Parts: sequence; structure tokens; C-alpha cells
Amino acid sequence: MQYAVVDLFCGIGGLTHGLIKAGLNVVAGLDIDSTCRYAYETNNKPAKFIEADITDYSSDELAKLYPDDSIKILVGCAPCQPFSKYTMRYRKNGRGSDDKWKLLNSFADKVEKIKPDIISMENVPELEKEKIFQEFKEKLEELEYFVTYSIVYCPDYGVPQVRKRLVLLASRFGKIELIKPIYTPKQYLTVRKTIGNLPILESGQRLPEDPLHYCTKLSEKNILRIKNSRQGGTWREWDDSLKLKCHKKNSGKSYGSVYGRMSWNKPSPTITTQFYGYGNGRFGHPEQDRAISLREGAILQSFPRKYAIVDPNKEFNTKIIGTHIGNAVPVKLGKAIGESIKNHILEDRA
Repeated sequence: MQYAVVDLFCGIGGLTHGLIKAGLNVVAGLDIDSTCRYAYETNNKPAKFIEADITDYSSDELAKLYPDDSIKILVGCAPCQPFSKYTMRYRKNGRGSDDKWKLLNSFADKVEKIKPDIISMENVPELEKEKIFQEFKEKLEELEYFVTYSIVYCPDYGVPQVRKRLVLLASRFGKIELIKPIYTPKQYLTVRKTIGNLPILESGQRLPEDPLHYCTKLSEKNILRIKNSRQGGTWREWDDSLKLKCHKKNSGKSYGSVYGRMSWNKPSPTITTQFYGYGNGRFGHPEQDRAISLREGAILQSFPRKYAIVDPNKEFNTKIIGTHIGNAVPVKLGKAIGESIKNHILEDRA
């Protein structure tokens, strides 16, 4: 039995890598960002990276990526920024002007034209409340797909961070659902189990043998702040001399989840695109006086420790790398999606 996967909005390959680990054949990943190519192709051979705007990419060309007589699987995670809590909080009228809103419609358009056998779409939970998601789901049902979706708590599937995601699965063969949780709360992977044995770093240091094990340099004031921070604590516990002016105002008192340390014995906070910055969340290392490294962020996203993200022939750009890692689908969630698809196919063919 031959099945083939195309991954839309593939980024550096978190979803693709998980699907491969589940035993699926990923033939290609498409993304508009050329800086994703190195990581995607280096770690996911023989899948090829196609630099393309999904909106403009021909459905005919997309269909040609699938081998003849294969079960066609189309997956993707449209950029989630338009649907994030932050965007929802500040967006006032309708769908706003962000062109990324259109990408889910582009996904639906590709489905209608190439009619893949199985579909998976992953995004932020807030998308569930949006009209565009309901339209996407209704479109699939009109095309006679069996559709299910759920809000997934990632530690249930071995991802060591308190991340929640919306996962939709659809099939032309019959009902398809995500596999049941693999881990119980007592078994959740913690920060200590995940990154506790990585080499020690000081603020601003890079490990020579692994350029990705690098942490940004903290200012003298931030060094004092992190030295006065406990695991799982907040800036509210600091002396007033260490607090930021904005946090002393009533409008800033509600932002407790910044300038904090992670806890060793819990999953990490959600890894965002700015996780490498100590002031951007609770991204302080549990013990060392620094923010977590880029490698530690990737591992907390469940990428393998040797997943190659940095192209040695290109300039090292912390912001780009951080964005790629934070935007990725956690690999172990991708594996759970892949196992769900594979089980569904095998059950249908039984």
C-alpha cells in the first residue's frame, strides 16, 4: 500500500518529521520562506522543499507531487498569528486586513481541486471560534469528507510544554480521529527530563560543538533580576528596585508570566517565537542565570537533539531561528497525527 503526504506551510519540518517517525511517506513540503529549506531538507530526506506561496501555487502542480495510485494525504498548519490570543485581543473589526487569514481559504481551495483522500490541519485553539474555521469545516463536509477536530493538550502526546492546539482530521474513507492520549499527568515529560543534562551555559555563551546551544546575553539589570527569581515565580516577588516601570502601573500588573524561570519538575510554558528572550515570557532557565538556549527551545518543541537547523554556510540569525522553532508543529504531536492517519488507513483496508 502506497501513501504519500504533502505538507503545506511546512516551515522547518516539525510536522513532516513527526509524520516520518510515524512511518508515513512525505514527498514534499511547501513554504514561502526560503530560510526553512536547509533544516527541512537536511532532516527529512528524501522529502523536497518547494519555496512557494500556497495561494499562487498551481493545484495541478500540487497534484503532480503525488505518485500515481497513492493514497493522497494533505496536511498543514497555516500561520497562526492571525488567530492567536494576542491578535484576537487587539483586532477590532471582522477579519482584519491580515492577508494570512486567506491562507486557510487557500488550503480549502487546494482540497477542492485535488481531492486528497485524507487531510489534517493544525492551528491555535482560538481558531475554533472563528467564522473562517467553521467555513473551512463546512467546505470539507460539502466535499463529502468525514471531519473531526479536538483541542489537544500537547503533554498528553509527549510534548514537554503546556501547549494547546486545534487538530482537525478529515477522510473520504470514513470517520477518523486522533489517537487517544499516550501520557497521563503523572507521566508528563518535564523540563528536567527534557533539557536537564545539556551542557551549562553562561549568559551570551555558545557551545562550540553545537551552535544552536546558544543563549542571548542579558543586561546587568536582567542578571540581577534572574538571580532574584525562583522557579515558577514572577517579577512580583522582586524588590521594587528591580521591577520595570510598566509593571508598577495598574495596566501592567496582570502580566505575571514574564521575566520568570521555568520549573524543573513541570512541562515548560508554551514555546513562542521569542522564547530566547528572558523578558518575553517565563523563559528563564530553572537554575542557570540565563534565558533558555535555541537548542533547548527546539528540544522542548520535541525536535531531536541533533536536528540540524543552522546552515553553517549562512549568517547566524537568532530572530529567524527562534521564529522557525516557535512556529513549528511539535514533532511528537506530528507523530501522533501520523499514527492516527496510518491507523485509519489500516483499519479501512482491513
